[in-house]
Amino acid sequence: MRDELLTLIEKNSRIDLSELAVLLGVSEAETVEELAKLENEGIICGYHTLINWDKTSIEKVTALIEVKVTPQRGQGFDRIAERIYNYPEVKSVYLISGGYDLLVTLEEKTLKEIASFVSDKLSTLESVLSTATHFILKKYKDHGTIFDKKKIDEREVISP
Repeated sequence: MRDELLTLIEKNSRIDLSELAVLLGVSEAETVEELAKLENEGIICGYHTLINWDKTSIEKVTALIEVKVTPQRGQGFDRIAERIYNYPEVKSVYLISGGYDLLVTLEEKTLKEIASFVSDKLSTLESVLSTATHFILKKYKDHGTIFDKKKIDEREVISP
């Protein structure tokens, strides 16, 4: 039940509990209990709303910042990752393979604010060797959701 429950709520965290219980073939009380267990165990870490900011009046710039660091003895990348993710501007931090060590996602109102964060806060950290900033120009799909689905013309073709 756990795996199926997690799969269902990952796709739609707003699913009605009674509908979720029916899909799982258990009672609503069992569903609520299992959700509480998953939250207490830290398996479910939060619930988020995915917003297409391009369709709002709010300006947001998203950047992916590759960060090369010197790992700390005995702590690897964890200590520097923690310092970075504690900045409120930082949306996510991932340990990655390849030419860089960490991938940091940042959202701000302007390119200048992101550049300031990288130069004033991120690049000045002792373990940071280098950074590379990539600005997201357009989101096509995020968290499995396609942003601008093409509308299918369902009109019947009439030929003379």
